[in-house]
Amino acid sequence: MPQVVGFIGAGRMGEPMVVRLIGAGHRVVVLARRAEVRERLGACGAEVVRTIAEVAEAADVVVVCVFSDPQLIDVLGGPSGLLATAKPSTIVVSHTTGSVGTVRELAAAHPDGPVLLDGPVSGSAQDIAAGRLTVLLGGPGESAEAVRPVLESYSAQIIATGALGTALNVKLVNNALFAANSQLVAEAARVGRQLGIDDRDLLRALSACSGASHAAESIRRTGGLAAFEKAAAPFLRKDVAACLAATADAGADLGRLAAVIHNGPLELG
Repeated sequence: MPQVVGFIGAGRMGEPMVVRLIGAGHRVVVLARRAEVRERLGACGAEVVRTIAEVAEAADVVVVCVFSDPQLIDVLGGPSGLLATAKPSTIVVSHTTGSVGTVRELAAAHPDGPVLLDGPVSGSAQDIAAGRLTVLLGGPGESAEAVRPVLESYSAQIIATGALGTALNVKLVNNALFAANSQLVAEAARVGRQLGIDDRDLLRALSACSGASHAAESIRRTGGLAAFEKAAAPFLRKDVAACLAATADAGADLGRLAAVIHNGPLELG
């Protein structure tokens, strides 16, 4: 059954999520910072509001898709934040890739609800628009199941990972591996150039050979190493930093993954 879905953070990734939610028949109450985004989503059928309190009052499920921990704290924390103003029965899904400590502290400040789930995603804005995103979901199992129909509006896979924070840990390890694989592809391209092979020819060939990888295909689809570094490096640097912080907090380390990430040709460290 369609639910009332609140949405905060309709940016590059969030806007196509809202469009998919509306298309799936949900009533969507959206808080967006930019006027042009509010206008586009209003034209699509979203109910555009101005305050967090308006989202909290209306929604059964709230999806938060902001870039960083400080932004997530601004939205969820404090006496006027979403967790303080939403109904105790509300389920809040955070798509932010940040620190486990942040989501656990926010949840611990509201033990009687709302329920907070960490829901980092794997995929691009194009994957969202096509409904093929992957969502990792950490938190109470019954709450994770309750929001599944909402998240299925824009995702093909929803993978429950366990307790609150486990989805972020899985995502951070995944991103560290992706960053390391990207560096290995860039290093392979360097070797290829020494052998007289154009980057585009190498990437096209790798896509059909045993050296294929998601990283190599992402670089090829983006238009090559320079375009990939420009588009992806800011996000990967943030995620790598978060992964280093998370592993340090847990007394773990990235080992050879860190060495590959920091010593490769791309500026990802």
